[in-house]
Amino acid sequence: MKTTNKLLSSNQIRLNQSVSSQQEVFDLIGRMAVEAKIASSAALVAEGLKQRELESTTGFQDGFAIPHTQNEAIESPGIIILKSNKGIEWNSLDDKPAQFFIALLIPKEEAGNTHIRALASLSRMLIHEENRRELLRAGDETEILSKISEALEQ
Repeated sequence: MKTTNKLLSSNQIRLNQSVSSQQEVFDLIGRMAVEAKIASSAALVAEGLKQRELESTTGFQDGFAIPHTQNEAIESPGIIILKSNKGIEWNSLDDKPAQFFIALLIPKEEAGNTHIRALASLSRMLIHEENRRELLRAGDETEILSKISEALEQ
């Protein structure tokens, strides 16, 4: 299992997921976070993501969203990536459905530095259309891991 920046490994990336609602995305992210030993409670992670989404959308553009949360269930910082088979209504900035989710999970005590740096790196990467296209076309977890690693190392 290849790991990068201690935030992401290939087992934290799932492609071709059959999810059909925002809640299903949050629930799956929560379960994956527990499996990856990032969090102790899938339900608390999902609830944290939901509450953050209620504050303002994390939907970016061209099908991307960066849901994120900081809460007591998160034991170590991590990223979970999901790509769904179909777009999900996400109230995104461009009004398009989201299908590529990069979830940023941060322990409450690391809310400042880790959260802001990772979110800024991911946002800078997604500004560029070429990066979004490469991620959407990626055929496997390794390609996505490599692209996200580049962004986090800059």
